[in-house]
Amino acid sequence: MTGRTGARAHGGTGARARIALTVNGEERDVVFAGYKTLLEVLREDLGLTGTKHGCELGECGACAVLVDGQPVLSCLLLAVECAGADVTTVEGLAVGPELSPLQAAFADKGAAQCGYCTPGILITAQALLERNPHPTRAEIAEALSGNLCRCTGYLQIFEAVEAAAGTDARGHGRTGTRAHGRTGTGA
Repeated sequence: MTGRTGARAHGGTGARARIALTVNGEERDVVFAGYKTLLEVLREDLGLTGTKHGCELGECGACAVLVDGQPVLSCLLLAVECAGADVTTVEGLAVGPELSPLQAAFADKGAAQCGYCTPGILITAQALLERNPHPTRAEIAEALSGNLCRCTGYLQIFEAVEAAAGTDARGHGRTGTRAHGRTGTGA
């Protein structure tokens, strides 16, 4: 994230910064207090509240977003470091009114309890599926190890990622997987 151009901060903690970046496929030009994290700019300045404040220490994963295709903890990244970046939040996973295959699998499998951690888990799982379209259960568990959920035992979350990938717990392809990653007749 270093070496980006286009950020302008003007001294002091109350200084304003202005950057151009792409958020969920839309080019944005945003002015904000230069000390703000990417999490704060997304929520407070751009109104994208899907990304959650969690621990604000980089330990829970609730604030995960994709920056240039890589999952990052937005609570630990200054927004000025994102000049020129391509940022994807949970709101950017859906295509229009259609849920992404991963979001649909989470709904189908009941993988969200209270839902507070779900956006960060979805973003992290999306990054996994983009680099490894057919992960094993162990690979899913490893990828999501930085995302904490207080409500589940993670089984339904792992099953939802597997369903989106079209794999079973051993990493083998399932039969009956449909175009949007759903299985069975209800898709």
